[in-house]
Amino acid sequence: MTRADRPAKTPRTTGWFRTKSIEQSIQDTDEPDTKLRKELGSWDLTVFGVAVAVGAGIFTLTARTAGNVAGPAVSLAFVLAAIACGLAALCYAEFASTVPVAGSAYTFSYAAFGEFIAWIIGWDLILEFGLAAAVVAKAWSLYLGDLLGTAAPVLEIGSLNFDWGALLIVVVLTVLIASGTKLSSRVSLVITAVKVIVVLFVVVLGAFYIKVANYDPYIPPSQPGSTGEGLHQSLLSFVTGAGGSTFGAYGLLAAASLVFFAFIGFDVVATTAEETKEPQKALPRGILGSLAIVTVLYVAVTLVLTGMVKYTDLAGDSSTLATAFELNGLTWAKNIISFGALAGLTTVVMVLMLGQTRVLFAMSRDGLVPRALAHTGKKGTPVRTTILVGVIVGLLAAFVPLGTLEEMVNIGTLFAFVLVSAGVLVLRRTRPDLPRGFRVPWVPLVPILAVLACLWLMLNLSVETWLRFLVWMAAGVVIYVVYSRRHSVMGLREAEKTRTEKSEH
Repeated sequence: MTRADRPAKTPRTTGWFRTKSIEQSIQDTDEPDTKLRKELGSWDLTVFGVAVAVGAGIFTLTARTAGNVAGPAVSLAFVLAAIACGLAALCYAEFASTVPVAGSAYTFSYAAFGEFIAWIIGWDLILEFGLAAAVVAKAWSLYLGDLLGTAAPVLEIGSLNFDWGALLIVVVLTVLIASGTKLSSRVSLVITAVKVIVVLFVVVLGAFYIKVANYDPYIPPSQPGSTGEGLHQSLLSFVTGAGGSTFGAYGLLAAASLVFFAFIGFDVVATTAEETKEPQKALPRGILGSLAIVTVLYVAVTLVLTGMVKYTDLAGDSSTLATAFELNGLTWAKNIISFGALAGLTTVVMVLMLGQTRVLFAMSRDGLVPRALAHTGKKGTPVRTTILVGVIVGLLAAFVPLGTLEEMVNIGTLFAFVLVSAGVLVLRRTRPDLPRGFRVPWVPLVPILAVLACLWLMLNLSVETWLRFLVWMAAGVVIYVVYSRRHSVMGLREAEKTRTEKSEH
């Protein structure tokens, strides 16, 4: 008897760890009031992945990470992060092609680990996508001011700073997402094409100004610094007593964890599984294809950036990709780069908000958040969820100084990757009979390596990030106990079944 012929294990149907079968998840997608339209193909998904990845990473993160944390080795940091992402991407591709339902890691965890873990990962994804969208919206606002030749579009209202530029982009994109996923995809395609052209312009022009001497030392010697001491240092360096994580080997590892922010695109692709035509083929292509494209672009840009100027010239919080061109007297290129950044960050915010709405939609359909949010109506899009996400992200972006909270996005993403990778092993064992459009090669080696790689990157995030993450998770547990467990659709079905059985006896 082959593994695929073995009978599936009976899913757990009671308590905190009741699992939701794949068949039930797929059946729920046919409910008329919560049905999403299937409009996306492989190309749409690849565009979404590239759209969300080519933006924050290239235009805002590369220069700061090179100047403050890793030096020229930032290009190697991107390679390390890409390896971890690639391993996790294979696991995402198998899950997404097997369970073509909205919700990404949340839905996958419900099938593999049960309701409580699904809630925790859903709560984690709310943090990841919502906070990331707000952070990038603020970066968009900065580039808008830069392009207009003015200060950042911020107004002082009493003791509050009102970032009207960030709010503007969130409002516009909320309307666009609510109008339909296919329309969002078309707009994303146009803007993504613009920013990829700008990135290629940066690589080609910058290559003429590379000085090999700027790559020496490739991994600068470790230095004490405000970014790498106390609670600001990585958890690994804190635990091992190795001191700060500014430059040196620990700086390289910390940089890999930081630039991981640039790779969060492909898990957003998985959230659109339910709206994809032929998901068994399209999802793996979209996930793996977008990851391959952005990795090549990232490494090329970082090699050019650190070759154009000495990494010490990029120190500080205000350095961007345009800084290297200004220092080489190419001030005319600054506006082109700023325009590309503005376009790039636009699609990043849009796709992150799209991912956020789909996760929240899936959770509301399961009753873990209010069911009314799952309504789709004639448009075939979750308009109520989209408006709620738009309001929350808009308020965060407009009024909250997010600053160092960027790392919270990374730890949330990595935690999701760990569960998805482990979930492949669980579902291979419990449901070997499921048809899989894509299968992870070399199981269990690849999923185990994915888990270890992501955990390693998590260890290289700062202590304060871990503390904030634990507080957020604790709040999620409280909400599950107080509300979600009592309103769970699975729980209500379970209770109804019990009452029926008792009445029959």
